[in-house]
Amino acid sequence: MRKDLRTYLKQLQETCPKHVKVVDKEIDRKWEITALVEKMRKDPRYPDFPAVLFPNVKGSKLPVLINLCASYERLALSIDTTVKTMVPEYAKREANVVPPIEVSGRNAPVKEVIWKGDQIDLNKLPTVWHNEFDSGYYIDSGVSLLKDPDSGKVNAGIYRHEVQNSSELGFMSNPGHHGSHILRRMRELGKPLEVAIAIGHHPAFLMAAVSQLAGIGGELEACGGLLGEPLEVVRAETVDLMVPSRAEIVIEGVIDTDPKAMRKEGPFGEYPRYYTGVGTAPYTKITAITMRKDAIYQTVFNAHIEHTCLGALPRMGSLYRRVREAVPSVTMVNLPVSGMGRAHAYISLKKARDGEPKQVAFAAFAVDPLIKHVFVVDDDVDVFDEVEVLWCMCTRFQADRDLAIIPYALGNRLTPKSYDIDRNERLEDRHKKVMETKMILDLTKPAPPTSFPPLCGVPAEVVERVTLDALRDYNGLDVVRRGAK
Repeated sequence: MRKDLRTYLKQLQETCPKHVKVVDKEIDRKWEITALVEKMRKDPRYPDFPAVLFPNVKGSKLPVLINLCASYERLALSIDTTVKTMVPEYAKREANVVPPIEVSGRNAPVKEVIWKGDQIDLNKLPTVWHNEFDSGYYIDSGVSLLKDPDSGKVNAGIYRHEVQNSSELGFMSNPGHHGSHILRRMRELGKPLEVAIAIGHHPAFLMAAVSQLAGIGGELEACGGLLGEPLEVVRAETVDLMVPSRAEIVIEGVIDTDPKAMRKEGPFGEYPRYYTGVGTAPYTKITAITMRKDAIYQTVFNAHIEHTCLGALPRMGSLYRRVREAVPSVTMVNLPVSGMGRAHAYISLKKARDGEPKQVAFAAFAVDPLIKHVFVVDDDVDVFDEVEVLWCMCTRFQADRDLAIIPYALGNRLTPKSYDIDRNERLEDRHKKVMETKMILDLTKPAPPTSFPPLCGVPAEVVERVTLDALRDYNGLDVVRRGAK
């Protein structure tokens, strides 16, 4: 059986049953769904922070699934690995591309229901109003498929889509992303842009869409590598695109690329956990909606842990693979939660020459413009232990020598302090503020033959020799008397 959202839920139920919960009572899609997840996050009874399925959503016949991607354990499971080995495993699978295969419409579950013309009604979908000051209901887990007019390659990315009325969706993508490049290119050609938004699939499909690949396109092939099998695709109904045949829902449409065809978009709580993304953006006129007859509507809890985790692992895998192409001595990469899984990069390397840390950082910035601060450490440091990384900042770093500052760099317009070329941080249209000041922090020791004090520690062979088998619970000071005998 081909992998999809349902096969993954079955795998999760069988291997990690505590990672999925169901709420049977009727629930409102405006705030109540996300309020329950937020309350669960703070409740010690749910240490696994499970995914939640809501089969009884007010105003819709479709169930809502949220929080599926809010755990590294669950994301690691989706690529058959563990949290400890997920980054190199992701990188390996992402590089081992498997092209998609086409199936006929009669073999595509996503074609079981087809809405066109007057049947199109976005209000029938249980889109979610996530946070208090969001401007409305948003599709935030849909993978947008766009065709590059020059190469013919299909690019996949997760952007945000505000429900503006029953047949129109906003389209907001970061200017540094390939989706924005395709939009600008179609605008130069004076042509409309066709799009298909796939909602609900195996986590590997969502992660592939967030991968930082070289050049435009390749996400569907990378998805095959992550799945370990070809992604099944089928021809769309009204646009010239192939779409995932085993998706839950696909929304097809056309974007008017005329610079005047713009609308106010936002605010929407983004991964920096601020309401910063307000401005003008193009919109999509819906031409068809196809779905399974019992479709599951999957959403991501934006500005929350799920948003961070879903964006972080794919970026870590891509960064690990591509930075090692430039500097093979890199040993591990972490995009920590403290940097929202995007802004901070902790990178370790087996340093042979001074200057290598900056080369590593330059490569990281080139791979992902959302990275703001790169911390480079030696290979004796665990980049997943933030205390160790910051300890290096105290003991191996001098700011006047080891800090590099790069102003006016392409970055993340969603952070509160991004700016434009005139250094205007108060620009009303925040979608035009695309620059940040970046930092490289070289936390490494000097390269040989320069000496550096040895690290304190118990002899490694003794640590290896002793065992923890003798440890038991403490039951009072009588243990002292027993030991004395």
